[in-house]
Amino acid sequence: MTADMGDGETDAQGGPARHIPVLLHEVLAALAPASGETIVDGTFGAGGYSAAILSAGAQVIGFDRDPDAIAAGAAMVEASGGRLRLIHARFSELLDHVEENSLDGVVLDIGVSSMQIDEAERGFSFMRDGPLDMRMAQSGVSAADVVNRAKPNDLTRIFGILGEERHAGRIARAIESERQKAPFATTRQLAGLIEKVSPRRPQDKIHPATRVFQALRTYVNDELGELARTLFAAEQALKPGGRLVVVSFHSLEDRIVKRFFQDRAGKASGSRHLPMVAERQSTFTLIGKQPVTAGEAECAANPRARSAKLRAGLRTDAPAGKASQDILPVPNLAALAALGG
Repeated sequence: MTADMGDGETDAQGGPARHIPVLLHEVLAALAPASGETIVDGTFGAGGYSAAILSAGAQVIGFDRDPDAIAAGAAMVEASGGRLRLIHARFSELLDHVEENSLDGVVLDIGVSSMQIDEAERGFSFMRDGPLDMRMAQSGVSAADVVNRAKPNDLTRIFGILGEERHAGRIARAIESERQKAPFATTRQLAGLIEKVSPRRPQDKIHPATRVFQALRTYVNDELGELARTLFAAEQALKPGGRLVVVSFHSLEDRIVKRFFQDRAGKASGSRHLPMVAERQSTFTLIGKQPVTAGEAECAANPRARSAKLRAGLRTDAPAGKASQDILPVPNLAALAALGG
């Protein structure tokens, strides 16, 4: 996983996080929306991709687990003339709302949105003091719950695996010591402790708290598990000739997307030590050279684009493969001890 925080990178540098759809031209080229088609925008957010797809003449079904995003999109729904439908749900719940083999395209922009970063009360940004929350759906276990109640060894795993934080153990032990005095309640409170434990060096390009906040957000929202489940759901929902386009911002996300397309396109490398298995029909063919990255001009205009990677596949007429996360590099954190009361 890179040090970039998606939309939050601009924020982490101290500047305002603005909604600028990343790799928009490249997304449209891979998705190829056309009049009469039905496209799912699995991460509606502020509606950047959806607006462009609607402009191409297609119908859009937008998903977002954040009720604020759905509410903010009401005006776009009204202006669409019936061509945009918004659904308040996780994108992994795709098949609860659309039929199998019914979609012409699915696009996913993985990560936290600029709207969430901009709202201090959502607790995603350590540059804006607010409650230590980070819940995209605004329900369930919060980042404060994890920081205040998880065992130090579990915090070490979360920070080390999901944030690739090299000082994970040191930070976890410091959190355990500090929370005995008073529970963590705000983003600045946690960021301040991390700064003391792991001071910023002159050569560091990111804030010391970046990786820990990234790890907490990923864990609280089960982002990697959600991504894996959504890829399998999209495979079933797409009709032959349908297109799946995914933009990710961190290496853990990109590895999952890359491995999925490799497996489904029959390009996954096997081992000579494993027994021979029956060859499966490919359910996707890769679209163009991958990954697609942003050019210098876009990176200069939008720092978030620096770490963006686009991968895309064209659905074949083969039956969908087995939906097993075992084939994907999703970290198994299910064994973490339950949060103590």
